[in-house]
Amino acid sequence: MEFIYEYAWLIPVLPLAGAMILGLGLISYGKTVSKLRQPSAVFIVSLMGATMVLSFALLWSQIHGHAPYARSIEWAAAGDFRLTMGYVVDHLTSLMLVIVTTVAFFVMIYTDGYMAHDPGYVRFYAYLSLFSSSMLGLVVSPNLLQVYVFWELVGMCSYLLIGFWYDRKAAADACQKAFVTNRVGDFGLLLGMLGLFWATGSFDFEIMGDRLLELVQTGAIGGGLAAFFAVLVFMGPVAKSAQVPLHVWLPDAMEGPTPISALIHAATMVAAGVFLIARMYPVFEHIPSAMTVIAWTGTVTAFIGATIAITQNDIKKGLAYSTMSQLGYMVMAMGVGAYGAGLFHLMTHAYFKAMLFLGSGSVIHGMEGVVGHDPALAQDMRLMGGLRKYMPITAITFLIGNLAICGIPPFAGFWSKDEIIGSTFEVNPLMWGVAWLTAGITAFYMFRMYFSTFEGSFRGNDGEIKRQLKVAQLQKMGLSLGPGAMNPQELTMDADTHGDNHDDHGHHSDSPHESPWSMTIPLIALAIPSIFIGLVGTPFANYFEAFIHPPGEVIEGIPSEVDLAEFLIMGGSSVGISLIGITLASLMYLRGKIDPAAIANTIKPLYNLSLNKWYFDDIYEVLFVQGSRRLARQVLEVDVRIVDGLVNLAGFVTLVTGEGLKYLENGRVQFYALIVFGAVLGLVLVSGIT
Repeated sequence: MEFIYEYAWLIPVLPLAGAMILGLGLISYGKTVSKLRQPSAVFIVSLMGATMVLSFALLWSQIHGHAPYARSIEWAAAGDFRLTMGYVVDHLTSLMLVIVTTVAFFVMIYTDGYMAHDPGYVRFYAYLSLFSSSMLGLVVSPNLLQVYVFWELVGMCSYLLIGFWYDRKAAADACQKAFVTNRVGDFGLLLGMLGLFWATGSFDFEIMGDRLLELVQTGAIGGGLAAFFAVLVFMGPVAKSAQVPLHVWLPDAMEGPTPISALIHAATMVAAGVFLIARMYPVFEHIPSAMTVIAWTGTVTAFIGATIAITQNDIKKGLAYSTMSQLGYMVMAMGVGAYGAGLFHLMTHAYFKAMLFLGSGSVIHGMEGVVGHDPALAQDMRLMGGLRKYMPITAITFLIGNLAICGIPPFAGFWSKDEIIGSTFEVNPLMWGVAWLTAGITAFYMFRMYFSTFEGSFRGNDGEIKRQLKVAQLQKMGLSLGPGAMNPQELTMDADTHGDNHDDHGHHSDSPHESPWSMTIPLIALAIPSIFIGLVGTPFANYFEAFIHPPGEVIEGIPSEVDLAEFLIMGGSSVGISLIGITLASLMYLRGKIDPAAIANTIKPLYNLSLNKWYFDDIYEVLFVQGSRRLARQVLEVDVRIVDGLVNLAGFVTLVTGEGLKYLENGRVQFYALIVFGAVLGLVLVSGIT
């Protein structure tokens, strides 16, 4: 199977070729190519299908013991300085290739139904293919420099896709916010990358790790400086994987079409940060202080994301904060040394969260015919309820995703999340307590979402609720710039905006409807790994850990030794807290035994803390947005009054002196002699006085 590895470079190139062909066609023959909707979709999906098949072949080969394969070429050289680029296929690469290509393949199929009536249909497929190519290029990169190149390309594609409906102010603001926030993290990544190269002379992951450890042990550089470089590199994953405090862009990114939320903000791009931590593990694992920073960042992110999700009424925003929380679990796992557990959760989460996002898109698609083309109303769970009888396939797949993310056995999320929580207990019981509590909160808000959306009676035709929501929209219009449960940016009343209004054909009905097969088949396909894929990583036969383990670590056979008592205690405690959360959600939102509004009034400060997203957006608005504007105004004052003032003064003096001197040039010799005599007399007088 060696020829497969020789042609592995086709994996990022095939979707790139598709994006280029469609892009050039749109630029050169825009109207004609825009009409070729189905052929364009078939073309892009076929290329992604071929890429997926090749990725599965590489994974199969790696599972059966093929040695890691690397190929590189010299990219740039100057004296002894060499930069190389190429591709590498190892266990981690082959796993990530399969995750990215499978999710991308099903999202592209789903897109045909979701974007069926959108005028930017072909452009959207071109963007999807370009993003997939960038992400796949990042995954196969053999060194940190090449990772950084594709890292930035992924960020650019995210900007294009979040702002796909660029004529909507909310979407335009969201893509700019995502771009700027990620640049903050990427600047830290760049500085850390250059610092590590200065110290080690290499961009290769394992070489950097070995040389940095040697330099610290010999005292050539201090441990604090090494930790500083590592934390700077970690800033890149903090932004890309929406970790506190650079998480604020992720909820706003829901302004993009729902397929983008499933592909980028659930399964691939946000997971790139966790992937980079895994690649940089040879550097991080030898720096305890950096590992501590990583672990606590993930812990805090998991907790804050879960507590904010509790009060979300927008179904996509709720899933966005859920994604932030689950990414926190992955980063926490990496920080405590649970390398395999973190990547295991990355894999399981990619499938069930992509399915949940696609499920939310199916709900929005069904709701638009009832509530009209206002995206806020179509996505607001207060206007849903009872959708299970109208959308049975969407409901059952959404329930499967819920059970998986809540960690209910035997669904996939139980095995991966429980392994993280158990590994955390061995390192830091306090951290474990936060992770355990977060698991309960996760179960509560996810089933709050499920019950509010699919159970009870349908509320979409309730005119009083619509009126109250529209009044709230108008009252809050322009008062807040951040994302939230009822964000005025997303609650626009303009009927001409797109939002998630991909379905502009004017259909209206009194009840929702199930989505077309092109949307339901991907849901069913993703439900299968959401149920079963966790079985490859059970502690009784951990095939995943045998395949994915830290670099340099050798594992003989399939890990199967497990302390049954410990497993029952740790697993039972995490399932128990999840069941408590589900029970509370059912009592509040299914049976109506507990009034959520009464509880919110009782703990008003905590409720407001959650509703206002822990005030991160408000603080950033004051410190950075308004602060930068004040600084800009002050700089403008200096520029106008001092810099421009000096320039204008010089010009004025030149003009005045020129006007005055012209009267001294009259062509009379006697007048010139008089001036000379006066000047000499003046000099004599001055010299006499001194």
